[in-house]
Amino acid sequence: MGSIVPKRVRSTNRPDTLSSFTEPTDRPTGGGPAVPRRTRPAPVSVPSPVREGRPKPATLAVTATATAVALMNYTAPMPTLPAVAAAFGTPPSAQAWLLNGTPLGLAAFLLVAGGLADAYGRRRVFLLGTLALGLTTALGALAGSTSVFTAARIAQGAASAAVLAGSLGLLAHAYPTGRDRIRATGLWGASVSGGIALGPLLAGALSPVDWRLAYGVLGAGALATAAAGARWLPGAGARWLPGAGARWLPGPGAGPAAITRTSGAGAPHPAPCLAPPPAPRPDVVGALTLGLALAALLTALTLGRDGWLRTPVGALLLASAALTALFAAVEARSGNPMIDLALLRRPAFLASTLGALFTGLAVIGLFSVVPTLLQVGAGMSPLGTAWLFLLWSGTAFVAALQARRLAARLSAARQLALGFALSAAGVLTFLGALEGHAGAWRLFPGLLVAGAGSGLLNAALPRLAVDSVPPERAAMGSGANNTARYIGSSAGVSLTLALATAGPDAALVASAALAVTGAVLALVLARR
Repeated sequence: MGSIVPKRVRSTNRPDTLSSFTEPTDRPTGGGPAVPRRTRPAPVSVPSPVREGRPKPATLAVTATATAVALMNYTAPMPTLPAVAAAFGTPPSAQAWLLNGTPLGLAAFLLVAGGLADAYGRRRVFLLGTLALGLTTALGALAGSTSVFTAARIAQGAASAAVLAGSLGLLAHAYPTGRDRIRATGLWGASVSGGIALGPLLAGALSPVDWRLAYGVLGAGALATAAAGARWLPGAGARWLPGAGARWLPGPGAGPAAITRTSGAGAPHPAPCLAPPPAPRPDVVGALTLGLALAALLTALTLGRDGWLRTPVGALLLASAALTALFAAVEARSGNPMIDLALLRRPAFLASTLGALFTGLAVIGLFSVVPTLLQVGAGMSPLGTAWLFLLWSGTAFVAALQARRLAARLSAARQLALGFALSAAGVLTFLGALEGHAGAWRLFPGLLVAGAGSGLLNAALPRLAVDSVPPERAAMGSGANNTARYIGSSAGVSLTLALATAGPDAALVASAALAVTGAVLALVLARR
């Protein structure tokens, strides 16, 4: 009897897959060919989640474009608020809702979208959100009243929530670690700044014809992006096989056909596998309580412009606090919470969440209202205010692109602190320049400084959001970060409009104070 030698034979077509497995052979002592005892089919091969080739740039391009369209839709009403209010006959006390519809939808549904993306697939949630964004934006273009327009904007916010939560989750999967992730999240942050910049410019340019045209253009852009994503985005865990027969192989979690084995000819065949466990149900109760808490807060801030000590304002603030406590209790007992409250014990996650909240309060809230303040106080045109807004947001776009150069020298939390400090310094230069005839040149230095600060914030927040949670919670982390950002921006818009009744300078001082608070919190958490 000869020696026993185990032998494996690999397919030449699929170097990572065993085409067959040959049992130990009897090798005659006098030489001659080995005779296999028996051969059995190859074991199941699960495709690796590591992707190769062109899918990474495609994922980045599609997610960044959809994010930019969502943010363009978010900022489009800013230079046209007076025109939209005049078209609908909206009273001053209700004009904040024309701006706050989308932030409300974003804040209420971002955490739900993050959980759905983790449970049902980031690609699916992202594509459905992009499609819904296109349809609801078109609905907003056809609105004939304040209530219908606000409802459409809330629906656009909910759709944008799916886009934003899914996009960062897809990027985290495509760029797991290292320099590539820093670069990808930096470019994604730049798309946020770019969308914020281009939305008012598009709306201001089309407003002399009809303010509704901007929403038609944005709806078409969202639908086109959804079509591109359906073609180019891979499924969860999929792997790209380059070459003449280049194709995506589905990954684990895509069903029984996701796990494949390969014959000697290299053709993939389905292999039986256990069905995946049913996806958990979305946390509808949590979303409802959070949405009601935010609606009560925004209504209180809106009514506050007519007097902060009135009974309805106090009652709404108390209701908001009670609903927030109820939301925390619901999340603590939920089997599938919108947010895992244990994450708040992580200093990095807390820094990410508070940084996003104060970005909304101090930065987005103020600059959402600045175009209206300039039109009312300085008599500027919608397009003129859009160009000034572009100077701020365009600087933010460039700063976000270049912020990756600071990654090796400055932690994300310290980058947040620097961004808040620059924003506060820039805003304080606006004092006395938002009313009268001070001239647009008076705003240029502050817009550049505040824009640089906003760019640093936009680049640091997504990196911190993804890095501060476990990989399987990436969508939840991005959802929580963006939820905090838009809760802050909704409250910031209402607070700015309320304070502006006493003069624009009051709103500017409040914004600077909030930015300084955000910087201090970021530095404190960076040391923990």
